Amino acid sequence: MQKQEEHQHRNKWFFGFQFCLRLLSIGATLAASYLILTSKQITTIFGIVADARYSYSTAFRFFAYANIVACALSLLCFLFLLIGPKPPNVKKCFVMFLHDLIVTILLMGACGAAAAIGYVGKYGESHIGWAAICDNFSKFCNRVILSLVFSFLALIFYLFLTITSANKSRG
Repeated sequence: MQKQEEHQHRNKWFFGFQFCLRLLSIGATLAASYLILTSKQITTIFGIVADARYSYSTAFRFFAYANIVACALSLLCFLFLLIGPKPPNVKKCFVMFLHDLIVTILLMGACGAAAAIGYVGKYGESHIGWAAICDNFSKFCNRVILSLVFSFLALIFYLFLTITSANKSRG
């Protein structure tokens, strides 16, 4: 009897942990998507009007779309967690593990690509002759940085979700 109560307690803990982290990942990917999609700035440099937008960079477009996909998949998995069988069975946990692993890898690639381009935007690349743009487009760069912070938070949440799902799926 005590073993069954302990098993139920672990299932409640697992459900609560999954519930909280999935909710946080939805919020983080939604915030990252919103910030990157609305990041644009128009400024005048030496009398020439110039603008910066996320859509000018393929890495930033990939980052934006990856966060949208991660948000949508997070929402679907969140609903699956709420509606699915209780207590969670091994099959359900394995499906959640695969989902979490795929979203983790997607976010990892998107964050890496956007961070690399963001670094070049902030510091430039003198060997190639690329100038830093963040001195002139500080509002744009700050929104991109904030978007990256939210996306990296979502990546951390998904890393924990992947670990807990993998642990639970092994039975």
